[in-house]
Order: sequence, then C-alpha cells, then structure tokens
Amino acid sequence: MHRTRRSSSRLRLVPLLGLLAALLLPLGLTLAPHATAAPAADPVRVMPLGDSITGSPGCWRAVLWNRLVDSGYKNLDFVGTLPPQGCGQAHDGDNEGHGGELVTNVADQNLLPGRLAATRPDIVVMHFGTNDVWSSIAPDRILAAYTKLVAQMRAFNPDMRILVAQLIPMNPSSCAACAQRVVDFNARIPDWARATGTDRSPVTVVDQWTGFSTATDTYDGVHPNASGDAKIAARWFPALAAVLDAGVPQDPGGPGENPAACTARFRAVSSWQGGYQGEVTVTNTSATAVSGWTVTVVPAGGARLGQAWNGSLTTAADGTATVTNAAWNGALAPGASAAFGFVATAPATAGTPAATVTCTAKTPAA
Repeated sequence: MHRTRRSSSRLRLVPLLGLLAALLLPLGLTLAPHATAAPAADPVRVMPLGDSITGSPGCWRAVLWNRLVDSGYKNLDFVGTLPPQGCGQAHDGDNEGHGGELVTNVADQNLLPGRLAATRPDIVVMHFGTNDVWSSIAPDRILAAYTKLVAQMRAFNPDMRILVAQLIPMNPSSCAACAQRVVDFNARIPDWARATGTDRSPVTVVDQWTGFSTATDTYDGVHPNASGDAKIAARWFPALAAVLDAGVPQDPGGPGENPAACTARFRAVSSWQGGYQGEVTVTNTSATAVSGWTVTVVPAGGARLGQAWNGSLTTAADGTATVTNAAWNGALAPGASAAFGFVATAPATAGTPAATVTCTAKTPAA
C-alpha cells in the first residue's frame, strides 16, 4: 500500500506528544488544547439599485461606504453585477446602477431575479425611476413596477429590507416639465410604501429630494456632482445604519415560512364593458412540498380587483392586489397547481385584460 510522507510523519508525532506530556506532568504543566476561533459572521450584503445616478459612477456610494466603515460598520459587502467605476477613493464599488435603465423596463422584462440570484442581498437601497419620470411614464405604472420588484425581492428573500428614495430633483434643459413630474411622483411614494411594507420585510422611505439643488448639487440638472454625492450619502446613512443596528436576518425563511419556488400564470376568462373575470394558476416549481402561497397581481390599464374566490384578497391604494391561499388549496406537492379567480373593474379605455403576476411560497416547518 502506498503511504504518503504526510501520514507517516503524523504517526511518528503521536508518541512524541505523549512523551512530552509525561515529562510536563510532574512539573504541574499540561499541554493546552489549541484554541479554535469562532467562525466569522457572514457580511451583510447591501445592493445599491437604480440607474446612472446609482452607477456611472454613482460616487455617493463611495462616500456612504466610507462613512459606514468609519462609523464602525465593518462587516458589510456592497453587491451588484456591475463592477466599481472609479470615484477616486477606496470603497466597495459593486452595484446595480445601470445607466439609462427604466424601472418599468426592469419589471416588465423580469431583469431583477437574475441579479438577485447572482448577488444575494440582505438589504436593497433603491433610487430608481428618474428615466421613467423623464419619459413621462405615469406614476401609477412606475409604482406598479416598484411593487413587482419588491415582490421579486421577497420571493428571493422573505426577510428583505428595502430602502426606497424619494428621487433627487431633476431639471434638465431638454425637459421643462421634469421638475414638477418628480415632485408629483415623490408625493405618491410614502403611501405606496405604507401599503407595501410588512413587519417581516419593511419598506423605508428616504427623502432625497428635500434640500437638494439641481443648480448647485448636479452638473447637468440630473446627475449629482461632489456636493450632491455628499448630500445623497448623508440621507442614506441614518436610514441604513438604523437597519444595520436593528439586525438583518441572513437565512431566508423561518419556522413554517421557508422560501420555495412557485410560478403564477394569468388568463382572462371573460370580459365586458367596464370589467373582466380573471384566473391565476399557481404551480409549485420546487422539489419540495409547498404549505402556502401568495400571489401579487398588478392589473394593467387602471383595472382594480373587486372580489376573489379560492383565496384571500387585499388591495393596496395603487390597485396592486395580494391574494393568499385559502385553507384548502395552500398545500401543493412538487409540480402541483392551484387556481383562484377574481373579478376586476376597468376603465372603458383599458383595452385587452392583462395583469402582471408574481408568486412567493413557503414550505412546512422542519
């Protein structure tokens, strides 16, 4: 049998240790066991999410990072699929600030789940929607995109902590109406957050608008300069520090609420002037049993869900609906499906019935 040199030397070491212990015992000395360091806690993973104000290069992230570290928050990891982009000071520059992106496109194209899977954040810091406002997209549609992104965050991590900014002011020379559009959109965010936040996954609104000047804090009426970066970081800092001080669960799921995978599919059963009947099918796509599910329904065209069956319905102020399983249809074996129906009212101009649906599920307690 082949014996390696390493195994042979280990065998010779054992009697030597025994002999040394025997020599030390009469002197009242013993060999102390080697101390083993406790495993270090995983760093808290923070995703800065947004457009070019967050990236390209988004130097407020550098200012925020260094203020956090200087204040004693050492066990942090800023995460994102985009690499650092300069800023002239050492910092953790990973981020999810894609220049030119619209939050409505990210939601419509389901771009966020892949980014979440690649980076596994515990906290999302989001300043997103500037390009949507510039493009004159209605606040209802932007907030519906926010709601879908939050649902996707919670599908990935039910304990996600979410910080959402009221956007910094905007006054580009090519968009005279943009300044007021930002004001109008920001006014809607607090009510949306109150309707969307939960005890387990709170949504915190951070006012980035007040005290920010497009004349002195941007270089083009939109993107922050060094003064603007300092102001943005100063607003994020206390909100993020409060979340870190409160503690962030890093193992998604808890007793009876471990995350599982599911999908939701919408279809219009019938429609009429001013409304339609819809149906959503929920399918367990994981390899384990599901003990319950929740579906978020964002109806298109200003429609509103009025009643539902085979599920429990709650509706937010912006029209986003949440349907949780009934007592008899929450348990799903791998590959099994359940369905619920609803009736929606819709404006005469709404067009063909449509809705964006996302699903989260839980597995039985171990």
